[in-house]
Amino acid sequence: MSASAPFDPPAARAPPVADDANRLVVAISSRALFDLSESHALFEQTGLDAYRAYQIARENEPLAPGIAFPLVEKLLRLNQRSARTPRVEVILLSRNSSDTGLRIFNSIERYGLEIVRAAFTNGAPTWPYVQPFGAQLFLSSNHDDVASALAAGVAAATILPSKAPTKASEQLRIAFDGDAVIFSDESEVVNQRDGITAFHQHEAQRAGEVLSAGPFHPFLQRLHQIQAAFPPELSPVRTALVTARSAPAHKRVILTLREWGVRIDEALFLGGRDKGPFLAAFAADIFFDDSQHHAADASRHVASGHVPHGVANRKS
Repeated sequence: MSASAPFDPPAARAPPVADDANRLVVAISSRALFDLSESHALFEQTGLDAYRAYQIARENEPLAPGIAFPLVEKLLRLNQRSARTPRVEVILLSRNSSDTGLRIFNSIERYGLEIVRAAFTNGAPTWPYVQPFGAQLFLSSNHDDVASALAAGVAAATILPSKAPTKASEQLRIAFDGDAVIFSDESEVVNQRDGITAFHQHEAQRAGEVLSAGPFHPFLQRLHQIQAAFPPELSPVRTALVTARSAPAHKRVILTLREWGVRIDEALFLGGRDKGPFLAAFAADIFFDDSQHHAADASRHVASGHVPHGVANRKS
């Protein structure tokens, strides 16, 4: 790999079209995009001064890709598909200072990632900048930032230490849990309170009632707009619903998606089966689940994000 070229300021590269109302904007933390585990451990053990000296001494050494790096590559590659496709923009949000963050931007340039907008907060929370940047999705390794973004109404997930999918696909493949992710947690409340039998009865009685939208509904809609620009067999994006629901609770989900006019390419109603092997078979680039247990289990197979939202995440 050749030596890094001098860093070009954002003005030197044309940013995505700012007035595209349909664009998909994803905000990502530096620790989700790159492997900063070594330097982060140094920071925790020896403090900020040692961390700063470490990053400056290595600012021309590219960082290794992190867990969400393949996802970001595929997201940005969508901009090469067609002028008719809604634009995708990735924003970097980092708790580094701009000084220590220079290595991060040098790494972005070295890998050829079209990321031109960023916020470096020097240790302060990054989530307040998610909405000003217009992001529909925020991915971070910092649970507090993720929880605050969700509370502010933005789809967000904590990236877990994960294994990359073993079955590569040129498509961008994103999988979602249903309740408390795509949908609200209204049905999960019944399950948690009264048990699975009551849950199935509740859903069967309300099969014709549309479920309320969950935190990832706007993000799913933006993905659907990209999908809609292509025939289904040629779409660069493929989505899956991977849920513990089973019959008879499947019907309300299907009718809700139909009412929303949102396409889900694959729907797996697993009835409590382990989701990991199914996500590996789907070759998900990332999977989102509100259950810490299910997200952690899935992370043994694919990149996973925990969505700390809904009744399953409320402290008693």
